[in-house]
Amino acid sequence: MEDLGSVAWPPEPIGTDRLVLREPGARDRAAFIELLASPQVHAYLGGPRPREELEREMPGVPERWPGSFVVDLDGSMIGQVLLRRASGHRRPAAAGKAELGYLFLPRAWGFGYAAEACAAALGWLAGAFPGEPVVLTTQSANAGSMRLAAKLGFTEVERFEAWGAEQWLGTHSPVTPSG
Repeated sequence: MEDLGSVAWPPEPIGTDRLVLREPGARDRAAFIELLASPQVHAYLGGPRPREELEREMPGVPERWPGSFVVDLDGSMIGQVLLRRASGHRRPAAAGKAELGYLFLPRAWGFGYAAEACAAALGWLAGAFPGEPVVLTTQSANAGSMRLAAKLGFTEVERFEAWGAEQWLGTHSPVTPSG
């Protein structure tokens, strides 16, 4: 995969039936702090960051980088979808592939927003980098993320131990049109 930095960024906002995926802006700062300080959001991610630290360190406009989308519902940020090149430091099978990550505020859980937003981001990636496989890693104990991975069409590559818990690595291969 080429570096995501090689594509025009930010892309036009990506609309779905209910959501818009867009670049972060100043209006998203409070939601980013809430997302990063949430014990529920970070239950399987090593724990939340202290709110006071985030308030001090978060810039007025949250950092923008290729592959980072704010998930917007009715003009407000409810989550973030990330696409970046996997370093492979966790698993060699993931090295160099696009990696999907996502974080959603607890009030947005259970409505299918994560599946809708991740599917839209995967569609964008397939257009920008045709044929590029995508990996996803989650704790196998994270039932919600495991269901989302299955719903998005990720298939298991392996399970491994890291950070004191069993991790799940899956891959998603884009559908290529048949000739």
